Amino acid sequence: MIDYDLQKKMKKKLKKKRYIHSVGVMYTAMNLAMRYDYDIEKAGIAGILHDCAKEYDDDEMIKLCEKNKIEITETERKAPYLLHAKLGAYMAKHEYGIDDEEILSAITWHTTGKPEMTLLDKIIFVADYIEPSRKKTDYIDSIRKYAFTDLDKAVYTELYGTLKYVQEKDAIVDENSVLAYEYYEKMMVMD
Repeated sequence: MIDYDLQKKMKKKLKKKRYIHSVGVMYTAMNLAMRYDYDIEKAGIAGILHDCAKEYDDDEMIKLCEKNKIEITETERKAPYLLHAKLGAYMAKHEYGIDDEEILSAITWHTTGKPEMTLLDKIIFVADYIEPSRKKTDYIDSIRKYAFTDLDKAVYTELYGTLKYVQEKDAIVDENSVLAYEYYEKMMVMD
């Protein structure tokens, strides 16, 4: 049960490469939903919409967030590309009529993650990273394997690899990613 209207809207709104990525996330999320006995349609909706605000440039995202009273953290002011997730959740609700809080949460947290993610949060977080058109990274093969055997381990490995990459590039690290990493690291130790 794919929402073809949303897919058509995203095809018009997104650049070709981003649209292909979004369709890949949608299908990957739906596969993960089947694996973890989650609502396939909700996973597909979150997947196709997760980057619906990604085409705005940094200044536009800041302006739209300020206009719509979406909180902007100090980290997001320094790295405005992070705002596409919050702004995307806002757009999903106000432009695409999505009222489901689980879907909106998954869109909000798909980039940074957070501690205690819901099942859909984790599905979209991982699907965004592993979908078939993603370029090869140091940990992608492991994450793809773990995604279908141990979703928490996939989330942990993704956070580990992302934080390592960001630190090596001396880029800005979002505090939510650090908190998420610490949370899932403790979970891995307890297993």
